[in-house]
Amino acid sequence: MQEGGTRLREDSLLHREAHSSKENSNGRASLLLKEGPNHMNIVCLDLEGVLVPEIWIAFSKESGIPELKRTTRDEPDYDKLMKWRIGILKEHGLGLREIQDTIAKIDPLPGAKEFLDELRSITQAVIISDTFEQFATPLMKKLGWPTLFCNTLEVAESGEITGYKMRCEKSKLTTVQALQSAGYETIALGDSFNDLAMIQAGTNGFLFRTTDQIRADHPDIPAFEEYKDLLAAIKEVL
Repeated sequence: MQEGGTRLREDSLLHREAHSSKENSNGRASLLLKEGPNHMNIVCLDLEGVLVPEIWIAFSKESGIPELKRTTRDEPDYDKLMKWRIGILKEHGLGLREIQDTIAKIDPLPGAKEFLDELRSITQAVIISDTFEQFATPLMKKLGWPTLFCNTLEVAESGEITGYKMRCEKSKLTTVQALQSAGYETIALGDSFNDLAMIQAGTNGFLFRTTDQIRADHPDIPAFEEYKDLLAAIKEVL
């Protein structure tokens, strides 16, 4: 009975290895079966400014309202920033539909999808963003439907944006800490003030195309301008 059980286990392992090899030959490794030091890592990425242009800056240009260019690169307090944005929209009679019309014209940053595709072929990755599901869906389609953790807008029947709901307090940091509690080592990267907490909490962290001020204030965090250099740095710590 013991010999038969051993043979069954060996057959099962062979089947799993063959299944893994088949997936690898199709260009998609099975991360669950992958052996090696990087099977417990997960990369946590910001969205706007890292993979796609800043939505509010694009809408500022489209609407002709320069005040809406203000982002988390300029204002660390996200609640204050969003309430201010909602007030500007109300003042100008603009709502969700107008912003979505602008988002439909936005493409990922040059090289972003290729970077993300290669990253996802070697390790697990999740986008953690303070954007909203009403904004992000068409952008996720253009990026190949990566996993996204974001927030949601409160929208009246008229289309007016009346408020917003965060998934949880300090959502980027909280999400990274939750992943760590599940056994992952996190590699976090972003460009703005609201990314710093998750970057500093990670096992490793990087800044990407950040501001001179943030770079100067945090010289201990490696900063990159090109996807190829960022990818090389991530591979080094996997």
